[in-house]
Amino acid sequence: PRWRRRAAPGTRRRPAVVAGVRENMGVHGAACLALLVTCAACSAPPVPLEDVVVIERSAVPERCERAVKKGDFVRYHYRGAFPDGTAFDSSYKRGSTYNAFVGRGQLIAGMDRALLGMCVNERRAVKVPPHLAYGKDGYGDIIPPDAILHFDILLLDIWNPEDTVQVKTYSKPEACSRKVQVSDFVRYHYNGTLMDGTLFDSSRTRLRTYDTYVGTGWLIAGMDQGLLGMCVGEKRIITVPPFLGYGENGDGSDIPGQASLVFDVVLLDLHNPKDGIAVEKLQVPENCPRKSKAGDFMRYHYNGTLLDGTFFDSSYSRNSTYDTYIGKGYVISGMDEGLVGVCVGERRRVIIPPHLAYGEEGTGKIPGSAVLVFDVYVVDFHNPSDVVQITSSFRPETCEPRSKKGDFVKYHYNVSLLDGTSLHSSLHYGKTYDVVLGTGQVVMGMEMGLQDMCVGEKRRLVIPPHLGYGERGVAGEVPGSAVLVFDVEMLDMEEGLPEGYMFVWNSEVTPDLFDDMDKNKDTQVDSFTDYILRQVSEGKGRLAPGFEPHRLIENMFANQDRDGNGKITAEEFKLKADESPAHDEL
Repeated sequence: PRWRRRAAPGTRRRPAVVAGVRENMGVHGAACLALLVTCAACSAPPVPLEDVVVIERSAVPERCERAVKKGDFVRYHYRGAFPDGTAFDSSYKRGSTYNAFVGRGQLIAGMDRALLGMCVNERRAVKVPPHLAYGKDGYGDIIPPDAILHFDILLLDIWNPEDTVQVKTYSKPEACSRKVQVSDFVRYHYNGTLMDGTLFDSSRTRLRTYDTYVGTGWLIAGMDQGLLGMCVGEKRIITVPPFLGYGENGDGSDIPGQASLVFDVVLLDLHNPKDGIAVEKLQVPENCPRKSKAGDFMRYHYNGTLLDGTFFDSSYSRNSTYDTYIGKGYVISGMDEGLVGVCVGERRRVIIPPHLAYGEEGTGKIPGSAVLVFDVYVVDFHNPSDVVQITSSFRPETCEPRSKKGDFVKYHYNVSLLDGTSLHSSLHYGKTYDVVLGTGQVVMGMEMGLQDMCVGEKRRLVIPPHLGYGERGVAGEVPGSAVLVFDVEMLDMEEGLPEGYMFVWNSEVTPDLFDDMDKNKDTQVDSFTDYILRQVSEGKGRLAPGFEPHRLIENMFANQDRDGNGKITAEEFKLKADESPAHDEL
């Protein structure tokens, strides 16, 4: 269709009116018109049909769904000649078919009879005797008296004033949840032909669907009727008689007057301006402790298709979830609405009309006025206000002492995403994961989840991303913005030192501590590693657990070496009790 008032299956110009036979002849047409229209032999006595001799049915179509009968209107081409081959008339030379009712006296009697039983695209060579043509009088200087007339006829169109729109469905989807109704907006492809198969228009040649309302006068009356009741994916042949098409005037050079129209249609899309989103719950997990709400941040996978199944996008093909806030305008309105109230692990189908998606303009691979279908799988969601969720699945009857900042803890863990996808497990390595609490060795959510825990206790920790690995995650291991689920079992715990201490004495400190470390009695100490390790082995002192002893002692030495010369004097050496809070030392 053109973007003017026709736009095939186009906009109606005016109702088709069968007003009789159209003048088909040119300047010399009066005599020729008389040849076919004037009933020179109408007063002749009835004669058998055999008096019209069919010389040859030179072309017969394989299929003949309809044959000419009395009262039908036909469009046909012809050539007229005398028996010696001399031509006297031709519709081809005038560039237009001859159009008339059959059996109503609009044609010579022989032609009325010769057309009966013909099929569209059938070709006949017929011989009309004089008494069924122009008889003994002939017609002027064109047809002599008692002339036998030969006609080569090609039938192009048949219809009857009692015809209605004919609909033939040749392909229909198994499932049809909705059918076209009046006021629906549809997108479809079509090929438009005349009855003889001549193509006059096709949406496919323009590489875009025809988009319009149905039943509101935007289309010719026949197409308005023919589209009703269609399902998305259905294919139909819609045959429209001219009085429900473009009538006696036709439309430009493509559609002649009084032409029947045949549309081969496939419906691709259907919605109504009053539609909201439609949600189909394909799979809902049995356990759903929480449903999403506006303001949550969600990670989900999706496949996006048009209503006819045409693919346009998928998060799976990018091997990455789509991560966004919902209910805050970060996604199209229909998706904002469709993602509220879901459970983690839920699969749902969200069908979004264009006015809640990309509208009349579309975007990228999405055409204008397209209904979108998203098959969504919810991986996880959280809210920026979420804290760590701690659930103790097992706790010993005697649960003391309990872990605190500075303690050295050993535990096993399994970590997964919120949808159950396993990420990692300490059990794979056959050893515990060991950390000192409060030193930043694990993410903040784990620090919080391991506090106040006793040996033998088992916990589940649900850690939101802002207390886990954040928006970036860990490349190849933890997706960005992922909620993590840790199943933790505490296996061992060693009490830590007071905050700020790296070493503490288990007994009274000797007043000769510096002298004891000054082995060569040169009033300076260049190392006290051996001394500290001996105190630890003898149980007289304790290093902060969870750290490499030599490095810990090196740090202690560096804190005492005020001038950084690698030696500690008696003046530099001080106990922790005598030192300001700014230093971690003895």
